[in-house]
Amino acid sequence: MTPGDQEETQPLLRLPGGSSAPRGRRVFLAAFAAALGPLSFGFALGYSSPAIPSLRRAASPALRLDDAAASWFGAIVTLGAAAGGVLGGWLVDRAGRKLSLLLCAVPFVAGFTVITAAQNVWMLLGGRLLTGLACGIASLVAPVYISEIAYPEVRGLLGSCVQLMVVIGILLAYLAGWVLKWRWLAVLGCVPPSFMLLLMCCMPETPRYLLTQHKRQEAVAAMQFLWGSEQGWEEPPVGAENEGFHLAQLRRPGVYKPFIIGISLMAFQQLSGINAVMFYAETIFEEAKFKDSSLASVIVGIIQVLFTAVAALVMDRAGRRLLLALSGVVMVFSTSAFGAYFKLTQGGPSNSSHVDLLAPVSMEPTSGSVGLAWLAVGSMCLFIAGFAMGWGPIPWLLMSEIFPLHVKGVATGVCVLTNWFMAFLVTKEFSSLMEVLRPYGAFWLAAAFCIFSVLFTLACVPETKGKTLEQITAHFEGRWQPLPVSGCPS
Repeated sequence: MTPGDQEETQPLLRLPGGSSAPRGRRVFLAAFAAALGPLSFGFALGYSSPAIPSLRRAASPALRLDDAAASWFGAIVTLGAAAGGVLGGWLVDRAGRKLSLLLCAVPFVAGFTVITAAQNVWMLLGGRLLTGLACGIASLVAPVYISEIAYPEVRGLLGSCVQLMVVIGILLAYLAGWVLKWRWLAVLGCVPPSFMLLLMCCMPETPRYLLTQHKRQEAVAAMQFLWGSEQGWEEPPVGAENEGFHLAQLRRPGVYKPFIIGISLMAFQQLSGINAVMFYAETIFEEAKFKDSSLASVIVGIIQVLFTAVAALVMDRAGRRLLLALSGVVMVFSTSAFGAYFKLTQGGPSNSSHVDLLAPVSMEPTSGSVGLAWLAVGSMCLFIAGFAMGWGPIPWLLMSEIFPLHVKGVATGVCVLTNWFMAFLVTKEFSSLMEVLRPYGAFWLAAAFCIFSVLFTLACVPETKGKTLEQITAHFEGRWQPLPVSGCPS
């Protein structure tokens, strides 16, 4: 970067001192349109839960899933999403935020269409891979789009709606699976991305991206659409914010610090034990003597939606750090209780296989074992509520906030790749881990990771509530001291 470029590189969008925040309502409509991508992503994730039992009983041998195929039917989405994260990181810088969201609707619709028309297992897996690719793009682009159109006072609320729409999509798939066969469920999966395609055609590109492309008039028009007026906003000239990413930039604090934070948050999210808890949900409800154990999925989905909605409402008041720390503490206690439950009900180590690990303690549970199962149900609900309040939505929100514009595509792509690759590893290797450590050992290991996540949050994660994206970037670069905000760590 030349000295001239440095002089021109200033905060893109900021409020002048003492002015109040803009209150345009169309920013909420634009955020909703973008969040239909995460809704589609959640539906694709939840689709396997009701579809796999039906496909195991499929009349056609070519469509019938055995254990190995069922495992891949659930897990291949994460591989597609990892590839989608890389592709999304490339697209978001070159095609723009809006066009990237429009393009991700194509593999969503194509994937569900292939599943609907499937004649064999390979078509089913191909359709799931396509929807996974779209999930990866949507999980990257939607948070970036929303964070760049939102003003600081509502960025936490709107950014948290990404995870809220994901869990709503999962719950929708569970509920629809009760009344629809797997082919019609795939048809329903085409609806949210199609609706997103229509709505996003009417939404503007983000002003920040337009300014990096030196399209000032279009950026002003986008501000007028989103915030009602560009009056009261400073619009400084933009220089080399789109200079692109080079490895040499990793020596800069403004780049390597957010990189470390973003990648670590994504890794800790997947190592928290969320997959282990979801894996055992129906088994826990069965041992608590629920007549319909499939109800467990719906109950879990409702808890996720309610507490993610609460997190979204308090995000801009409580702040990111506080919610992450509290969420981690809740998960430490709940995963520890889970481990204690399995220790008490399954005893010490043995040479039993993983199939035995999932077997109930006895065919006729005693009142004591039922009581312990209810303890596990309470621990599970507490864990899911804690995860939904912090470690569910906040890593995605912070990912969209902490990176400077000129590395945002590559950096968010690496974060999304890390998240989905870790999800794939945890999903595929969880059975092997339990064979080695036993279930109680696996949950206590998750508790240890939750402890590390709390310590990492307190030591390394800055508070971003109430700050513009440019102030956050300047803070990492050491060019700006945090403004005093009541209740925020300095």
